[in-house]
Amino acid sequence: MDYFRKNSGTGSKKQASTPTRMKIILGIIFILFALLIGQLAYLQLAYGSRFKSEVAQNDSTVVSNQVPRGVMYDSKGRVLVGNKANNAITYTKGASTSSKQIYQISTALSAYISITDEKPTQEQLAEYYLADTANSTKIEAKLPKSEKGNNVSSTELTQNLIKEVKKEKIKFTKRQKTAALIFNKISGAYTLSTIYIKNKGLTDKELAQVGEHLSDLPGVGIGTDWERSYPNGSSIQSIIGSVSTEKSGLPSDNLQYYLAQGYSRNDRVGTSYLEKEYEPLLKGTKSQIEVETKSNGGIQQTKTVYKGQAGASLMLSIDAKYQKQVQAALKTVYASALSAGAAKYSSGAYAVAMNPKTGALLAITGLSHNVKTNKVTDNALGVINQSFVMGSAVKGATVAGGLLNNVITPTSNTLSDTPIYLPGSPVKKSVYPVGTFSSLDAETALEVSSNIYMMHLALKWVKAKYVPKTYISMPNDAFNVLRRNFAMFGLGQKTGVDLPGEVSGIEGQSFDSQGRILSGSLLDLAYGNYDAYTPIQMVQYVSTIANGGYRMQPYIVQGIGKTSSNGKKIYINYNKKPVVQQQIPWSKAELNIIQTGFYRVVHGTNAWGTAHPLKNVKPSISGKTGTAQTFYYDPDHPNKKNQPELINATFVGYAPSKNPKLAIAVIFPGLDPNMEGTYTLQVAKAMVKDYFAANK
Repeated sequence: MDYFRKNSGTGSKKQASTPTRMKIILGIIFILFALLIGQLAYLQLAYGSRFKSEVAQNDSTVVSNQVPRGVMYDSKGRVLVGNKANNAITYTKGASTSSKQIYQISTALSAYISITDEKPTQEQLAEYYLADTANSTKIEAKLPKSEKGNNVSSTELTQNLIKEVKKEKIKFTKRQKTAALIFNKISGAYTLSTIYIKNKGLTDKELAQVGEHLSDLPGVGIGTDWERSYPNGSSIQSIIGSVSTEKSGLPSDNLQYYLAQGYSRNDRVGTSYLEKEYEPLLKGTKSQIEVETKSNGGIQQTKTVYKGQAGASLMLSIDAKYQKQVQAALKTVYASALSAGAAKYSSGAYAVAMNPKTGALLAITGLSHNVKTNKVTDNALGVINQSFVMGSAVKGATVAGGLLNNVITPTSNTLSDTPIYLPGSPVKKSVYPVGTFSSLDAETALEVSSNIYMMHLALKWVKAKYVPKTYISMPNDAFNVLRRNFAMFGLGQKTGVDLPGEVSGIEGQSFDSQGRILSGSLLDLAYGNYDAYTPIQMVQYVSTIANGGYRMQPYIVQGIGKTSSNGKKIYINYNKKPVVQQQIPWSKAELNIIQTGFYRVVHGTNAWGTAHPLKNVKPSISGKTGTAQTFYYDPDHPNKKNQPELINATFVGYAPSKNPKLAIAVIFPGLDPNMEGTYTLQVAKAMVKDYFAANK
């Protein structure tokens, strides 16, 4: 009993104080709950109807859609690239459209339209099939436990289901395949964006049936889509460029740039050349459509708030008819070169025409030749992105440099025509036999295309020290001296033409591996047999001589405006102003030396004149031929020795000889040196005659 003792008085007081504190805390909690319940009751009774209406009310969002791209016209107002309107079935995706709803819409719509220009992948068919709950349940039941349930993530389960559907090898009908394509298109659409379900080959029957059942197809609509058309042929389509499809959307390499400019991922944009260069103008201003959505995310109605503005139209400097004529002439003459065996190893041919006074490009055409297959394809872009050693055609710039630097003068320009003998190297001479001329003046040197004259001029120009067969020494800046002169005429420089992808040409090596200047190569440069230039540089160069010394920037877009409502006329808002990139600081007497030399190349009496077949062409032509030595390059065997020796044949010229209105450049690279023929002159003749026949 001693183990049981009474509590002390102090212990009794502690037990009595605890219930009092608890009562206070519980009382406070009760009061707070009472206040909360009272507030909720007040909100429900006073504002319940208001909250209910706010939840039920519609939301509106403004979305944008593309408009027709701008039209491109030739210089005579003919449509080169326009827009063909197509009826289309569209779909605008709701804010909370489920996979089940997409399945139902796709299945229903496939009863009225068929898509035959696309084929669904096995994965797309499986995704459509599994969107039906009954199908997905059946397929999931066939999966082993390790591939479903809590053992895998939802993503892994989906992939396992798709694999199982593929194993089943289900036979899908034509309608189911169409439904699968529709399902894929809708699933990939962004919320509230409008996509095209079918925008090509839509029949009147399909259009009518869809129209009758629009009330049963939420989000589906009937609209208009546009695609590029080429009513005057595709002769310069490679210059015009291309536009991406809705499926390909924005180019991945410039995705962030376009998104920052307000484009959507599936927008169609220019992907090359004029379509790309003038994209900001051609795209127009998107239409704006207000989309009202229900509280459940479904679309209530759509309303156009701004119909958009079609893209600006471009008027090109090219005459579509003349373009076709130049292209036909180049193809015909090149075919004859192939037939004769002269172009067996040739990579193609190029021709370009320009207004020498403005820089407006009048025709651009080119051909690519696959030596392995002998197939010839259009390649007008080669005019700006292919470089060739042009040969004697550049000698006008060499003579001009000698005159401008007082190496020779209009009254004192006769130089020895003695071949150049470098130590340990083959003799460097002209085409004609050694001793044909003892000396030549500048005009005759151009007429007979003397390599020797240009080399002696270069030696004197750079102040080289030269002893035949014994010694030659040049200053280290010799290449820079000549190249700066050629650059004044645009040779070796990008011309600034309004087309992306232009190259500047190719500079040959100036020094050997031990840092010694390549003297022989500098002499080759002087007569055009070293550095490589583009055809468009050549036409800019000869235009500079033709117009009296103004290096004009070439351009292809001469006007920007708006197409009339009927699509048959363009109203010009902006006209391109000719741009002078540089003025050659020569005197009239110095210019006369070069122009007289170019005139005598065609009209001279010397037997070694190189362009006499053009003598009787009206109006008269002045120009310069060129022949450059080269070798066949086999891309499949780049290191193979003893490749066939070839030549590049060129012609640059202008007409009429006085007050020129046309400048041309023609290049036939890679011809057989024993079968050079007059191919470039044949094309040049056709270009001049056709142009002036249409522009009397």
